[in-house]
Amino acid sequence: MELKNRTLSNFAELVQTGECKKFRGRLKVGVDLGTANTVLAVVDRNNRPVAGASAPSHAIRDGVIVNYYESVQLVTKLKQELEEKLGTELLYGAAAIPPGVSEGSIKSIGYVLEGAGLEVTKIVDEPTAAAAVLKITDGAVVDVGGGTTGISILKDGKVIYTDDEATGGSHMTMTVAGHYKIPYEEAEVLKTTPEKEAEIFPVIKATVEKMAVITEKFLQGYQVPAVYVVGGSCMFREFTTVFEKKLKLPVYRPVHPLLVTPLGIAYHCELPKV
Repeated sequence: MELKNRTLSNFAELVQTGECKKFRGRLKVGVDLGTANTVLAVVDRNNRPVAGASAPSHAIRDGVIVNYYESVQLVTKLKQELEEKLGTELLYGAAAIPPGVSEGSIKSIGYVLEGAGLEVTKIVDEPTAAAAVLKITDGAVVDVGGGTTGISILKDGKVIYTDDEATGGSHMTMTVAGHYKIPYEEAEVLKTTPEKEAEIFPVIKATVEKMAVITEKFLQGYQVPAVYVVGGSCMFREFTTVFEKKLKLPVYRPVHPLLVTPLGIAYHCELPKV
């Protein structure tokens, strides 16, 4: 089932059209360094979406920066494009990591933002960032990224458990590449072509089932009313059906699941008190 979210839809429209909203005061930036895409989300002090930008990238793998220089260049480029549209300098940013990555990886992600001219005010784990946008107080948020499947379990508005495991969209792409005997890059294009979904999903269904098994393992010992899936790799129509069958729980996917986490990262950015 798809969850409607007006704020998320507004942000998606800004990313798709390249437009920006009028604003007052300082702005907050969320930087999502993804395995397949890097997304910048800009919100005002009240977390109202003001602007956004997205570009294909391979900045990160399993929570680790794999090309620091290219990552800095891309974030700098997207930031400068947004600054030109907004007519103001973007000074403060937040980033996100999959749960359970090393201290060194957390620092290197922060260094990318600093290299692009942002003061890093917060680094949050990805599923927790998503939960802020979805306004979840009780349940599990599963972030299916390019390299990992991460989870945050919330109770009474507090995160009580986080974890992740290295199975994500890149594993789907490798499966497609192996099945059709084509290069990885071609398989990525094929996987993300909407018209090919009915043909592709049976090929990658076993990988989705493995993600559901990972989620089931994470949930052991916790009572949750529902599971919420986000991330670009959960966009297949049958994705939630596979999860519901395995977990025996309601599974919800928001509109524009790829953009939930970057918007939530921006929510967590902290402006200096004046």
